[in-house]
Amino acid sequence: MAGEGKIFKISGPAVIAKGLAGAKMYDIVRVGHEGLIGEIIRLEGDTAFIQVYEDTSGLFVGEPVVSTGEPLTVELGPGMLSTIYDGIQRPLEKIRSLKGDFVARGVVVEPLDRERTWYFTPKVKPGDFVGPGDILGEVQEYHFTHRIMVPPNVRGGEVAEIREGEFTVVDVICRLKDGTELTMLSRWPVRVPRPVKRKLEPREPFITGQRILDVLFPVAMGGTAAIPGPFGSGKTVVQQTLSKWSNADIIVYVGCGERGNEMTDVLTEFPELEDPRTGRPLMERTILVANTSNMPVAAREASIYTGVTMAEYWRDQGYRVALMADSTSRWAEALREISSRLEEMPAEEGYPPYLSARLAAFYERAGRAVCLGRDERVGAVTIVGAVSPPGGDLSEPVTQATLRIVGTFWALDANLAYRRHFPAINWHRSYSLYQEGLEEWFRKNVSEDFPALRNWAQGILQKEAELQEIVQLVGPDALQDEERMIIEAGKMIREDFLQQSAFHPVDSYCTLSKAYGMLKAIQAFHTHAMEALKRGMLIDEILNLPQIEEIARMKELPAEEFTKWLEGFLKKLPEAFGAKPVA
Repeated sequence: MAGEGKIFKISGPAVIAKGLAGAKMYDIVRVGHEGLIGEIIRLEGDTAFIQVYEDTSGLFVGEPVVSTGEPLTVELGPGMLSTIYDGIQRPLEKIRSLKGDFVARGVVVEPLDRERTWYFTPKVKPGDFVGPGDILGEVQEYHFTHRIMVPPNVRGGEVAEIREGEFTVVDVICRLKDGTELTMLSRWPVRVPRPVKRKLEPREPFITGQRILDVLFPVAMGGTAAIPGPFGSGKTVVQQTLSKWSNADIIVYVGCGERGNEMTDVLTEFPELEDPRTGRPLMERTILVANTSNMPVAAREASIYTGVTMAEYWRDQGYRVALMADSTSRWAEALREISSRLEEMPAEEGYPPYLSARLAAFYERAGRAVCLGRDERVGAVTIVGAVSPPGGDLSEPVTQATLRIVGTFWALDANLAYRRHFPAINWHRSYSLYQEGLEEWFRKNVSEDFPALRNWAQGILQKEAELQEIVQLVGPDALQDEERMIIEAGKMIREDFLQQSAFHPVDSYCTLSKAYGMLKAIQAFHTHAMEALKRGMLIDEILNLPQIEEIARMKELPAEEFTKWLEGFLKKLPEAFGAKPVA
């Protein structure tokens, strides 16, 4: 033990203790006779300022505070998938079986099951040299190959002994010549990013199956995205949709300070969801971190770091991981509360001056990278953070600080949600900084003209918005036929392309090739219509063509049927316009 002090002052989740000489920043301490878990966040001489991760009711001045001498760490190894943890990696199901429905104060539960055995298959032999990140062997966890690696903080050396068979996570599976013993379990401090060989440029897309995201505002694999929006606009639903349909291998979902009923929905729905790629339960590739708004405020901050550290561990095995943080606003509010109780100088709207730095440090842990080890594994952590600005005000500090950091901005719009347009993402306010870097991938894997087609769609939506303002002022009769056609094309893009039903068996997920084909059909109709107008065809005749109804129904066609339909549609389209008499 690094030292023992006594409580000098208590202010909600903030506790000030004296007599902790020799303690370090971010050391974990045990507070009071019940041993509440806390973390040192400021030091002045032998006085330590501690944020306590549990309810401090009933603590009194003079109770002991004992430092463990170690920072907040998480346990990493087999058994993490399908587990629901609290903010400091205590498994809630195990707490429930031991203590009932409520988390008792000071409860200590091992994050990974010490009794369950796993069959370990070695990949090295005695005499081999291993270093940080090298794979010692493999364990099968559901349909994933869980790679057991030499931890980054172990020097490595020559293998003296390697074992095969059924072991628990704490059994020694490998012994090095210098006496170092390695188990399937490793520990890592949550505030320290796990090292990689080198980070890679964002050149591959994080495919979501949602047309508005994949086509108009893509995020790169290993990139960062923010979803700000008012209450009820669909932040949690978008993140759950991404969890189910995205091309990530592993999902880490952090419910950080969200309302209890929302988190309850997640905890009840996720175990019942089926993974569309494997037909198995979605929970088999998901880790949930639940920290609701009625839980201790300090644990909200820890939950974000706990989640991203577990995500980095799976990245280091060579997997693509998506981290859903819902929501970083509640995390920022926890920072604000702790900061005010420590009487720190407030900045804008009471948030601490280091808010932007903390947000940046979190989002910077995303990335696609070559992992440590000899086999050049490539893994990625993609971070999607929800932001809940009060009253939907996107000019507030947390949203603005987030926008300066992330590469993609998906702005949710309550008005679109009220009109039943989902995903309720505003196409005029959203943007992606990854578009240029991903163009080569889209040209190679979808179509050479994909970027040009996307730019055309965005241009039509922009023109349509400008024309709608004129319509509201003077009515549609003031528009020329070509302008009415632009409004019709914009309506097609909005309603027949961007709008997507999460409950439709076909439309809930859309491949990039189908999304390209859908946009191609709308563009072809618009091009032929503009040419027909020049030849003298009336706008009312065009708006009554049956092809408009076909376009409205194309999203419901399965991929194979859609390809056949598109071929026939494009072939017959000139005839539909050419058969009309020229005035």
